[in-house]
Amino acid sequence: MITMINELISALMNGDKATATAVGIDFLQMIVMFIIGGILIYLAIKKDYEPALLLPIGFGAIICNIPLTSIVAHPQTGEPGVFGFLYETTIANELFPVLIFIAVGAMIDFTPLFQTPLMLFFGAAAQFGIFATMLVALMLGFSLPEAGAIGVIGAADGPTTIYVANAFKLKELIGPLSVAAYSYMSLVPIIQPPVIKLLTTREERKIRMNFKQRNVSKLTKILFPIVVTVISGLVAPESVALIGALMFGNLIRECGVLNRLSETASNTLSNLVTLLLGITIGTTMEADAFLNWKTLLIMGMGLVAFIFDTAGGVLFAKFINLFRKEKINPMVGAAGISAFPMSARVIQKMAKDEDPMNFVLMQSVAANVSGQLGSVVAGSMILVLVGKLIGL
Repeated sequence: MITMINELISALMNGDKATATAVGIDFLQMIVMFIIGGILIYLAIKKDYEPALLLPIGFGAIICNIPLTSIVAHPQTGEPGVFGFLYETTIANELFPVLIFIAVGAMIDFTPLFQTPLMLFFGAAAQFGIFATMLVALMLGFSLPEAGAIGVIGAADGPTTIYVANAFKLKELIGPLSVAAYSYMSLVPIIQPPVIKLLTTREERKIRMNFKQRNVSKLTKILFPIVVTVISGLVAPESVALIGALMFGNLIRECGVLNRLSETASNTLSNLVTLLLGITIGTTMEADAFLNWKTLLIMGMGLVAFIFDTAGGVLFAKFINLFRKEKINPMVGAAGISAFPMSARVIQKMAKDEDPMNFVLMQSVAANVSGQLGSVVAGSMILVLVGKLIGL
């Protein structure tokens, strides 16, 4: 910063307006990025918005914008610094997103889905926002790969967003895409209720749903991740890396003979990868790449994607109710996004607010874990469709 100030003073004293303007803009951009990084850290600490990710992302955004730093790349030689190397070896080759999915799989219990298999359809319906937002992004002038990556934000699935953006070689957008995805994930309790209330009546929100407890065999729990991986791989081979990692983590959890590995995956691995993923993504948020009109549009489109996904699940539930005698609480459809288990808790709280004796948590959790699967499949479909169109 001192060097930048000296350059500015020297340019002004020598009457070099072009240099003074350039240095002044660089200085202003640096300050803006410091403020953005500070806001992310504030939201993480004060508001508890996805602190495990927003805090390291915010700190990474600060350190990568310090003048003449070589943590990303050496300013003279261009040789990668420690975080540049970390990006190339852990995100560019999709290692971190895959490891995150192993950890997520080790945390997920699919038992509620086995007991209410109908909820699987809501995990699919809630992905409507991905494709709707993709079309809107195209109309706003984004390229096809950029629009696809922006649409995936609506799945409330950060690792899939990063995976898709990296597959399309959108390094300059990974920072804003990640910030949008994880920021809106943390804002699910704020974003979803108004959308749900707008699309439902109080009587619909008070609908009670019967839940029948069924015994789920251990064999079923073991076969499920294997069968899902095989079927998904045959339908969309591009999904194998993510869906395979997710199901492998779940298989470790359910097999019953790898308890230490399951605990390691769901705790140590998750924490370590999340920490390094966050700060590495933060160091991609250099001012030149982050401070542009695309970043503002991405943040806006991310919100649109979340709203569309929530609306898609609710409207699908209302449509199904036209043909069912035993009605489904439409709010459950909104839990089809993959913000697990936050969205399920939001739906249960809303149901309890309308009727203190209404309990829809199990159905919401089932839709929520279905959304985790649906987001991966939807992201893979975008990789396939867009990849073929652009010749990847």
